[in-house]
Amino acid sequence: MRVFAIPMRTRFRGVTRREGVLVQGPAGWGEFSPFAEYGPAECARWLAAAREAAHEGWPAPVRDRIPVNVTIPAVGPERAFAMTKESGCRTAKVKVAERGQGDADDMARVEAVRDAIGPDGRVRIDVNGGWDVDHAARMIRALDRFELEYAEQPCATLEELARVRRRVDVPVAADESIRRAEDPLKVRAAGAADVAVLKVQPLGGVAAALRVAEACGLPVVVSSAVETSVGLAAGVALAAALPDLPYACGLGTLSLLEGDVVRDPLRPVAGEIDVRRPVVDEDALRRWEAPAGGWRGRALAAQEHLDGPALIEEAP
Repeated sequence: MRVFAIPMRTRFRGVTRREGVLVQGPAGWGEFSPFAEYGPAECARWLAAAREAAHEGWPAPVRDRIPVNVTIPAVGPERAFAMTKESGCRTAKVKVAERGQGDADDMARVEAVRDAIGPDGRVRIDVNGGWDVDHAARMIRALDRFELEYAEQPCATLEELARVRRRVDVPVAADESIRRAEDPLKVRAAGAADVAVLKVQPLGGVAAALRVAEACGLPVVVSSAVETSVGLAAGVALAAALPDLPYACGLGTLSLLEGDVVRDPLRPVAGEIDVRRPVVDEDALRRWEAPAGGWRGRALAAQEHLDGPALIEEAP
């Protein structure tokens, strides 16, 4: 069990440092990096994903490259323009509804990204459930002047997503609304989304996420939880194993971190990531290694909610 702490280049979801645990098993390395606010039951799915990566491995890929979007945090328009240009990606996901910012900030950021990516690029927004229904409908219509590909999680609840979806022409994607195996069926039954955003760690691993994708019956976008390349490799494995992949995936997030723990990071080239599993580099890992702190306790508490073999051993 190796704990890492890597500074974020830009504050993201209120986080300025990405922390987590790496574990090694016969199949390779796995990552356990739930956010601080998650309790043991929710963390158990993240630990299951790490156990799968370390001990079981992933399905065979059906493609060898994954198209990805650049993720633009809630920065000013000049920085948003530069980040989009520097990425080389043809799709950009723009964070909006940041606490402490207003609609004008969102408009300026999305406009800058559209200018940077050009008329042939794709622009999507991610609201993280930050708007109510009326605000969401109004802002999605206003932002659609920049030709949105879709709006991700504009409101917090399924009922609200369904109401927004009926009021706008822009497709709606569900992210936070899909966290457990039963959620996709609820999303479909509620008519709440056109697109499903899936993340490997919150869903309990690649195999579990593939089952969710099948149950959902919606086009899938695979996204990251702002992981190191160890965690990103699981997302790449999911995207590589899906029967269809109609959208660029949100796996180009290493640009948000100051460093990585592998020899050859999973960074996009010309808007794509090769399907591969990078090797953890001991020097890189030591550079970002941190004291265990409360991580062993979090992992052990999460493990109590899992069936099967233990991943983390009690300290002697």
